[in-house]
Amino acid sequence: MMMALGLFVFMLKTVPYQRVQHQMAWRHPTNSRVGQRPQSQFLGADDEIITLSGVLYPELTGGRLSLRGLQQMAETGKAWSLIEGNGTIYGMFVIESLSRSNSIFFSDGSARKIDFTLSLKRTDDSLKTLFGDLTQQFDDLSKQIADSAKRLLS
Repeated sequence: MMMALGLFVFMLKTVPYQRVQHQMAWRHPTNSRVGQRPQSQFLGADDEIITLSGVLYPELTGGRLSLRGLQQMAETGKAWSLIEGNGTIYGMFVIESLSRSNSIFFSDGSARKIDFTLSLKRTDDSLKTLFGDLTQQFDDLSKQIADSAKRLLS
Protein backbone atom coordinates (compact mmCIF):
# COMPACT_ATOMS: atom_id res chain seq x y z
CA MET A 1 0.00 0.00 0.00
CA MET A 2 1.36 3.37 -1.01
CA MET A 3 -1.40 5.50 0.52
CA ALA A 4 -5.08 5.26 1.43
CA LEU A 5 -7.76 7.89 0.91
CA GLY A 6 -10.72 6.65 2.91
CA LEU A 7 -11.22 3.07 1.75
CA PHE A 8 -9.49 3.66 -1.60
CA VAL A 9 -5.99 2.18 -1.54
CA PHE A 10 -3.32 3.52 -3.88
CA MET A 11 -1.19 0.60 -5.07
CA LEU A 12 0.09 -0.95 -8.31
CA LYS A 13 -3.27 -2.53 -9.16
CA THR A 14 -5.27 0.70 -8.65
CA VAL A 15 -3.63 4.11 -9.08
CA PRO A 16 0.12 3.99 -8.43
CA TYR A 17 1.19 7.63 -8.40
CA GLN A 18 4.73 8.60 -9.35
CA ARG A 19 4.79 12.11 -7.88
CA VAL A 20 3.47 13.67 -4.67
CA GLN A 21 3.39 17.42 -4.20
CA HIS A 22 2.49 18.69 -0.72
CA GLN A 23 1.76 22.41 -0.50
CA MET A 24 1.14 24.16 2.82
CA ALA A 25 0.60 27.87 3.44
CA TRP A 26 0.13 30.22 6.40
CA ARG A 27 -1.66 33.57 6.51
CA HIS A 28 0.25 36.77 7.34
CA PRO A 29 -1.86 39.80 6.37
CA THR A 30 -0.42 43.27 6.88
CA ASN A 31 -1.76 46.60 8.10
CA SER A 32 -0.31 49.81 6.75
CA ARG A 33 1.20 52.25 9.27
CA VAL A 34 2.15 55.90 8.81
CA GLY A 35 5.90 56.39 8.58
CA GLN A 36 6.66 52.72 9.31
CA ARG A 37 6.70 49.41 7.58
CA PRO A 38 3.40 47.56 7.42
CA GLN A 39 2.70 45.43 10.50
CA SER A 40 2.27 41.72 9.85
CA GLN A 41 -0.06 39.51 11.87
CA PHE A 42 -0.04 35.71 11.88
CA LEU A 43 -3.59 34.38 11.50
CA GLY A 44 -2.87 30.66 11.25
CA ALA A 45 -2.78 27.96 8.65
CA ASP A 46 -4.11 28.47 5.15
CA ASP A 47 -4.93 25.83 2.54
CA GLU A 48 -3.08 22.53 2.49
CA ILE A 49 -3.08 20.81 -0.89
CA ILE A 50 -1.69 17.39 -1.81
CA THR A 51 -1.39 16.59 -5.49
CA LEU A 52 -0.79 13.04 -6.71
CA SER A 53 0.17 12.52 -10.33
CA GLY A 54 1.46 9.77 -12.53
CA VAL A 55 0.96 7.53 -15.51
CA LEU A 56 -1.23 4.43 -15.64
CA TYR A 57 -0.72 1.58 -18.08
CA PRO A 58 -3.95 -0.46 -17.84
CA GLU A 59 -2.15 -3.62 -19.02
CA LEU A 60 0.07 -3.44 -15.92
CA THR A 61 -1.61 -1.10 -13.43
CA GLY A 62 -5.04 0.21 -12.66
CA GLY A 63 -6.83 2.26 -15.23
CA ARG A 64 -10.19 3.75 -16.11
CA LEU A 65 -12.14 1.83 -13.41
CA SER A 66 -9.76 2.88 -10.63
CA LEU A 67 -10.04 6.52 -11.66
CA ARG A 68 -13.82 6.12 -11.86
CA GLY A 69 -13.80 5.01 -8.20
CA LEU A 70 -11.99 8.22 -7.23
CA GLN A 71 -14.47 10.23 -9.30
CA GLN A 72 -17.39 8.66 -7.44
CA MET A 73 -15.73 9.47 -4.12
CA ALA A 74 -15.32 13.10 -5.24
CA GLU A 75 -18.98 13.32 -6.24
CA THR A 76 -20.06 12.54 -2.66
CA GLY A 77 -18.39 15.76 -1.48
CA LYS A 78 -17.20 13.99 1.68
CA ALA A 79 -13.86 14.38 3.39
CA TRP A 80 -11.75 11.22 3.59
CA SER A 81 -8.85 10.33 5.85
CA LEU A 82 -5.48 10.35 4.08
CA ILE A 83 -2.89 7.92 5.46
CA GLU A 84 0.46 7.11 3.89
CA GLY A 85 1.70 3.52 3.71
CA ASN A 86 4.39 4.27 6.31
CA GLY A 87 1.70 5.25 8.83
CA THR A 88 1.83 9.04 8.41
CA ILE A 89 -1.64 10.50 9.00
CA TYR A 90 -2.21 13.66 6.98
CA GLY A 91 -5.78 14.45 8.08
CA MET A 92 -9.15 14.71 6.34
CA PHE A 93 -9.14 15.62 2.65
CA VAL A 94 -11.72 16.23 -0.06
CA ILE A 95 -11.05 15.49 -3.71
CA GLU A 96 -10.85 18.92 -5.28
CA SER A 97 -10.04 17.86 -8.85
CA LEU A 98 -9.15 14.86 -10.99
CA SER A 99 -7.80 15.18 -14.49
CA ARG A 100 -6.73 12.51 -16.92
CA SER A 101 -5.30 12.43 -20.40
CA ASN A 102 -5.48 9.32 -22.58
CA SER A 103 -2.95 8.42 -25.27
CA ILE A 104 -1.56 5.43 -27.17
CA PHE A 105 -4.76 3.54 -27.93
CA PHE A 106 -5.75 -0.06 -28.53
CA SER A 107 -7.68 -0.88 -31.71
CA ASP A 108 -10.98 -0.64 -29.76
CA GLY A 109 -10.18 2.95 -28.69
CA SER A 110 -9.32 2.21 -25.06
CA ALA A 111 -6.19 3.90 -23.73
CA ARG A 112 -2.90 2.10 -23.24
CA LYS A 113 -1.52 5.11 -21.37
CA ILE A 114 -3.42 7.37 -18.94
CA ASP A 115 -1.76 10.43 -17.39
CA PHE A 116 -3.60 11.61 -14.26
CA THR A 117 -3.48 14.34 -11.64
CA LEU A 118 -5.48 14.18 -8.40
CA SER A 119 -5.74 17.25 -6.19
CA LEU A 120 -6.74 16.85 -2.53
CA LYS A 121 -7.58 19.70 -0.13
CA ARG A 122 -7.42 19.39 3.65
CA THR A 123 -10.62 20.16 5.52
CA ASP A 124 -9.93 19.48 9.21
CA ASP A 125 -8.40 22.13 11.47
CA SER A 126 -5.58 20.01 12.87
CA LEU A 127 -4.72 16.48 13.88
CA LYS A 128 -5.42 17.52 17.49
CA THR A 129 -8.95 18.45 16.46
CA LEU A 130 -9.29 15.23 14.49
CA PHE A 131 -8.06 12.86 17.21
CA GLY A 132 -8.44 14.99 20.32
CA ASP A 133 -5.70 15.58 22.83
CA LEU A 134 -3.55 12.45 22.58
CA THR A 135 -1.81 13.23 25.87
CA GLN A 136 -5.16 13.32 27.65
CA GLN A 137 -6.22 10.08 25.95
CA PHE A 138 -2.95 8.43 27.04
CA ASP A 139 -3.41 9.64 30.64
CA ASP A 140 -6.99 8.33 30.69
CA LEU A 141 -5.90 4.99 29.26
CA SER A 142 -3.04 4.74 31.80
CA LYS A 143 -5.49 5.35 34.65
CA GLN A 144 -7.87 2.70 33.28
CA ILE A 145 -5.03 0.18 33.06
CA ALA A 146 -3.86 0.99 36.58
CA ASP A 147 -7.43 0.66 37.94
CA SER A 148 -7.87 -2.67 36.13
CA ALA A 149 -4.56 -3.94 37.50
CA LYS A 150 -5.56 -2.97 41.05
CA ARG A 151 -8.86 -4.82 40.70
CA LEU A 152 -7.13 -7.93 39.41
CA LEU A 153 -4.59 -7.92 42.23
CA SER A 154 -7.13 -7.37 44.99
